[in-house]
Amino acid sequence: MSAADEELYSLLVPLADERLIVPRACVAEVVRYTPPVQKETEHPWMLGSISWNGRDLPVVAFEGAIGKEVPAPTGRTRVVVFYSTSGAVRSGFFGILTQGFPQLVRVNEEVLQLDSAKGWPEGAPVLCRVKMINEFPLIPNLEVLEGMIASASLPTG
Repeated sequence: MSAADEELYSLLVPLADERLIVPRACVAEVVRYTPPVQKETEHPWMLGSISWNGRDLPVVAFEGAIGKEVPAPTGRTRVVVFYSTSGAVRSGFFGILTQGFPQLVRVNEEVLQLDSAKGWPEGAPVLCRVKMINEFPLIPNLEVLEGMIASASLPTG
């Protein structure tokens, strides 16, 4: 098997002070930021929803979901639309706020190493941090994030 066969096209998703790395196949689209319609929730990371392709798309700030401050939108803010793979999110999709456009990268075992640094609370939607050349992106646990979105989206009362 050649090295090219063992590569995975991935996206480096820029957050306020971190980056996520996700397989390209997880992302449906990157869209322009529009202020989400806010719903009553006790979770500051749950920003509300936007209309996307005729769907109600829940939008989250990943930073808030891992216990950090939710960033204010800027002119570079976009929404990365992810496929819901667990089925927990009713619309089948959800959005993560990003601070710019994701960067396409090819990943293989030669450029990727596990980094033991933590920096997120127990139960946060993070699998691990990796070292990729000069980057230290987080690998999100999208199933956990989808469960958080589903729980936060349930009507209270």
